Amino acid sequence: MRSATLPADHDVRNDWSVAEVHTLFTLPFNDLLFRSHALHRRHFDPNAVQVSTLLSIKTGACPEDCKYCPQSARYRTGLKAEKLMRVEEVVAQAERARDSGATRFCMGAAYRSPRDQDLEQIIGMVKAVRALGMETCATLGMLTQAQAQKLADAGLDYYNHNIDTSAEYYGEIITTRCFQDRLDTLRHVRNTGMHVCCGGIIGMGESVPDRAAMLHTLATLPEHPESVPINRLVQVEGTPLSGRADVDPFDFIRVIAVARILMPRSHVRLSAGRAQMSDEMQALAFFAGANSIFYGEKLLTTENSQQSADRRLFARLGIHAEPHAAVDGHAQVNAAAEEHEQRRAAT
Repeated sequence: MRSATLPADHDVRNDWSVAEVHTLFTLPFNDLLFRSHALHRRHFDPNAVQVSTLLSIKTGACPEDCKYCPQSARYRTGLKAEKLMRVEEVVAQAERARDSGATRFCMGAAYRSPRDQDLEQIIGMVKAVRALGMETCATLGMLTQAQAQKLADAGLDYYNHNIDTSAEYYGEIITTRCFQDRLDTLRHVRNTGMHVCCGGIIGMGESVPDRAAMLHTLATLPEHPESVPINRLVQVEGTPLSGRADVDPFDFIRVIAVARILMPRSHVRLSAGRAQMSDEMQALAFFAGANSIFYGEKLLTTENSQQSADRRLFARLGIHAEPHAAVDGHAQVNAAAEEHEQRRAAT
C-alpha cells in the first residue's frame, strides 16, 4: 500500500552507489522480492501490464558486430535481409496490433544509424501509426541530435536504445561502437523531450557485478528511462553467443527486482526470451516488478510468446492490459495505483 508518511517521489533516486546496487543483488531472494513488490505496488496497479508490439521494419544486413544479434551481416544465421517496409505495410501491421490489444507500436530497423532519406520514410510511419491512436516507439541505432529532433517533431513518443551490458563488459560483446556512443544517443533523445526506452541483456556471459553496473548506469542517468526492457539472451545459431549456458531463472528475476527498486516509476519490460520462460517464471517476474511485455509472435526476428498463450496467462493471473491513458504520464499511473489500493481496501 502507498505509505501514509512517505511521498511517492521519495523513492526516486539518481544517486545510487555501485555498492548499494551490489547489496541489493546479495539480499535473500524473498527479501528482495518483498521490497521490489512493495515499491511496485506503491507506484503501479500490480495487476496491470503495458502491452507493446514490435515490428522489424528493416531486417538484416547490419554492419555492427553485436555478438548476440542474428541481424549482423557478419554472421551466418540464415536470416534473409529485407529492405525498409512501405508505410502502408507498417500501418496494416499496427492496425492488427491495436485490434489485438497493444497500446504501443514499436518499429525496429537494423541500422548502425539511419540514413536521412530513410528517416523521412520512417517519420511517415510514425505519423501514420499515431493517427491510429497508438503510442509510437522506434529503435534505429545511433542518432545525431538533428535526427532525434526530427523524430520528436514527428511525434515519436519513445526511442529505444539499449546499453546492453556494463561499460566494463561492453567490449566483449560489441567492438564496432563504444559504450559512450550509446550514452550520446540517449542524451540526444532526452534533449528533445522524447521518452527513453533503455535496458540490457542478461545471459551473455556477464558477471553479477556487470549486471549491477548496467542497472547502476541506468539508475544514475539524469532522468530514469521511462521504459526499461530486460532481455534474456535468445541464442541464435550462427551468432558468437550461441551455445552459452542459459541464465538461471532466479538470477534473471533478481535483475527484474533490482531494476524495479532502482527505477520505481519506470515500466520494466519482460522482453526478449519470454517465449522460453514458463508461466510460473513470468508470474514471478510480474510479482518482482515487471509490468510491460511485447505482444505478438515475433520480436524483430526471434520467436515471442503466442498471443493466445499470453491471454490465457493474463486470465489465470488476473492481469489486465494497462489502459492507454495510464501510460501517458506518471500522474495517471500513480492515480491508477491509488484507485487499485482503494478498491482492495474496500473488499
